[in-house]
Amino acid sequence: MQNQNDRAGRPTSLGLKWRKRKRGPDVPYWFADPEAIKAGYPVKSTNLNEYVDRPKILVDRAERLQSEMLKWMSGERKRELCFDGSFKSLIDIYERDPESSYRELKPGPRETYNVYIKRLRKHIGELRVQRCDGTDVKRWFKIWRTDPDGSDHLPRARMVLSVLKAAVTHGVIKRFAGCEAFSLIMSKLEFDTPESRTFAPTAAQIIAARKAAHTAGKPRRALLYALVFETTGRSWDFLGQWLPLSDKKTSAILGYGKKWIGPHWSAIDNNLMMKIKPTKTEDTTAVEISFDLSVCPMVMEELRLIPKSERKGPMVINENTDLPYVYQTFRLGWNADFEKAGLPEGMWCRDLRAGGVTEGGQAGVSKDDRRKVAGHANPKQTETYDRDQVEAFRRTMKTRTKFRTKNRA
Repeated sequence: MQNQNDRAGRPTSLGLKWRKRKRGPDVPYWFADPEAIKAGYPVKSTNLNEYVDRPKILVDRAERLQSEMLKWMSGERKRELCFDGSFKSLIDIYERDPESSYRELKPGPRETYNVYIKRLRKHIGELRVQRCDGTDVKRWFKIWRTDPDGSDHLPRARMVLSVLKAAVTHGVIKRFAGCEAFSLIMSKLEFDTPESRTFAPTAAQIIAARKAAHTAGKPRRALLYALVFETTGRSWDFLGQWLPLSDKKTSAILGYGKKWIGPHWSAIDNNLMMKIKPTKTEDTTAVEISFDLSVCPMVMEELRLIPKSERKGPMVINENTDLPYVYQTFRLGWNADFEKAGLPEGMWCRDLRAGGVTEGGQAGVSKDDRRKVAGHANPKQTETYDRDQVEAFRRTMKTRTKFRTKNRA
């Protein structure tokens, strides 16, 4: 091994310097130029001690860091992403690298990830990956899980952990120092998992939520609640999503610096047949599912309240803007509707779908019909299957409506 205090035999490279220690051998560091730091270059220095016994790799790493800095100084600031060993730089790269799995997230999950990415930056951003171990992760998890008032938030902690794992995995793929070892450490740890959600709103609760939406002057929210509950489609399938302007999907609905993709009124034909492509499978199987809205009592009640002259453009809009909802605004809206309707605390909008499926099971709808109505992926989407799915939906709604009427009496 090279003697680290033998200055004559040390590797040399631009930016490579050796930092003295009070005890132990000197440590190699790469330092950015003062001018670059003054200009705002994010990587001020990098500890290269892990390469100290491999002079060639040490020089290669220093030269790469120097090259990245020079490119940044020449104007290539948005294209070059530098890992300086900290969690902050790792998370920044995970978020911005075009090859990262983060870029493949759909808008909804991406917004959720953004919340926890911000939390991770604030909490552990300044820590170095190589200096953290499993005990650190366990301690972080406890912090993520518990609020200052002592309230428990296990699902939140699991989500933060998932985002951290995704960022570290990207670091492994990029061969960033310390990421592979840290990923292995996390794979050995065990954490509590949340219990499966048990909320399944009843027809009476959906009616109350719809009434609250109407009282608030938001009839399109009431329509969405009815659609999700009776068709058992996902809320995203009717709400639609705001995508970046750079997304390859085409849209004529623009706003908020983005474009909107989702169902228009034209998705419902003259026979009240509605066809949608579930967002969960649109990039894999491209399965489409159809609903006969004429057999959906709640949906028909809402449709009768919407004049035909207003049935154009996006189906579910924010009446304040005449544009489709931004998800944060919609979330605040259904929170208010659910509270006004007296629904249990902790019930989410996505639980409406579970409520519809549960009502079907209680009414005696066959598992096969429930599977078809829920739009589970089938690699062979044929016209025959489409008719079969529609008939399954009609049978399901007939049975559910009979059950609902019987229990209301």
